Amino acid sequence: MDAAVPTASSRAASAFAHWLCQVFQALPPINETPKPLQFDPNFPYNAYGRSASDPGFSETGKSPKSSCRRSGKELKAASWKNQWLTDPKSNILSGITVALALIPEAIAFSIIAGVHPMIGLYTSFIIAVVISFFGGRPAMISAATGAMALLMVNLVRDHGLEYLFAATVLCGIIQMAIGYMRLGHLIRFVPHSVMNGFVNALAILIFTAQLVHFRGQGWLMYALLALTLAIIYGLPRLTKAFPSALAAIIVVSAITMGFKLDVLTVGDIGNITSALPSFHLPNFVPNVDNLMIILPYSVSLALVGLLESLLTSNIVDDMTDTASSKNREVKGQGIANIVTGFFGGMAGCAMIGQSVINVKSGGRTRLSTFTAGIFLLILIMVLSSVVKEIPMAALVGVMFMVSFGTFNWRSLTELKRIPIGDSIVMAVTVIIVVMTHNLSYGVMAGVVISALIFARRISGMKVEGTMEGRRKRYSVTGQLFFATTTAFVQQFDYADDPDEVVIDFGQSHVWDHSAVNAIAKLADKYAAAGKSVALEGLNEQSRSLVDRIGLGGGAH
Repeated sequence: MDAAVPTASSRAASAFAHWLCQVFQALPPINETPKPLQFDPNFPYNAYGRSASDPGFSETGKSPKSSCRRSGKELKAASWKNQWLTDPKSNILSGITVALALIPEAIAFSIIAGVHPMIGLYTSFIIAVVISFFGGRPAMISAATGAMALLMVNLVRDHGLEYLFAATVLCGIIQMAIGYMRLGHLIRFVPHSVMNGFVNALAILIFTAQLVHFRGQGWLMYALLALTLAIIYGLPRLTKAFPSALAAIIVVSAITMGFKLDVLTVGDIGNITSALPSFHLPNFVPNVDNLMIILPYSVSLALVGLLESLLTSNIVDDMTDTASSKNREVKGQGIANIVTGFFGGMAGCAMIGQSVINVKSGGRTRLSTFTAGIFLLILIMVLSSVVKEIPMAALVGVMFMVSFGTFNWRSLTELKRIPIGDSIVMAVTVIIVVMTHNLSYGVMAGVVISALIFARRISGMKVEGTMEGRRKRYSVTGQLFFATTTAFVQQFDYADDPDEVVIDFGQSHVWDHSAVNAIAKLADKYAAAGKSVALEGLNEQSRSLVDRIGLGGGAH
């Protein structure tokens, strides 16, 4: 990514600044907070969306379509206003804070992936802006991430940047396909203990990733870090009108620049140039051989990106006490990755750290995400010389705040109260993520262990037999599925039971083919001994499964 010609860059920066001024002039005054959309429980409208007191209302309803269209447009306009223009001051300031925090992270993740720092910065700008329009979780920040960067290392090293760009586009296509198949709701199957492990592991990774900046630094680094943390946690006690993280960055930067202190700065981490990203069609021949090279990487990127994004959306949902559209978020992530792939960027996803910064700084709407992306571009184009002088101590302090705020401290106090299996799942998730630096490995391991523990918990099978005259009744309690079939078949006295046997499933449920096969096997054993078996108490789902698969002639 070479720097643009100075004159062209200046003209582009001037034009962009002029456009940005027009955008902000169109916003409501920052001291005004638009009222949220209110819904009257006694809504006095008829089925056509028209009030009887409306002069244009007609009892005959001759124009219901136009009325519904007008009502729908009004609701959409109100929804758009709520998602973009509610409390613009807080959302713009929080977006600026996030943009500053994105710079060292984007540069660091670029280095991890083995690409130029500008690629990470372009990626973060493009994805943030695109996701602000198409994402399903307002106020969530998406950009270049460490989890995604780790998956790209081998591809970049072995095949180069053009294959990375192509893999990023294919990753987005896969994510869009998943979104249109409406599979975003599968996040429900990730247990709470796994999510706790994911969050705690990510907090640990965020914290440990900052320690590298202390190497070779003297007492001044620690003093500035202490000042940063003091402002971050002290300012909210005095006023919450201004984001404390942004205030800390401004104050500490002013001190280091004013006194010309010799400390580690953003410019020491990576070179920042004043160049705009441009459309770039990957130099990639889409034949079978090349597609087979990028496909495994694209699938991994798509799944890891969606996993991290959907888990992060759940966290933001909890922090803001609002709901999000998971399938829209999945499609939005896909669109963002397709766009960034065609502009020379790498695949990205939601960032829990920056999302926490945004929410804690007052971000609640899409405007905060949009501002983060746009202000990042402004920093790259216009203020690159200033950004280079921001001390890393200030940004490390902000990331420490993110780490402390991300870690679920309550999960530690709950260890004595929750089941031992859940504690094991959370611990395993944390250990694997921290050891591998790959969130997907830890989460997948946690889900598998949770499934095994769940299967163990429900595999308790109890069968009690009682004589009823000349026949014997067996009452089955528990879930009948592949893990309990062996124990189930062993509970019956095939040789000594009378000629008539009744099996009561009133307190049980038949789940799968293995369960039906076990019942058929049991019936065959009784039939071989010249005895009949009757099944009673099957619920509707169990009866349907048994009838569909069939038992043969040994039971009825």
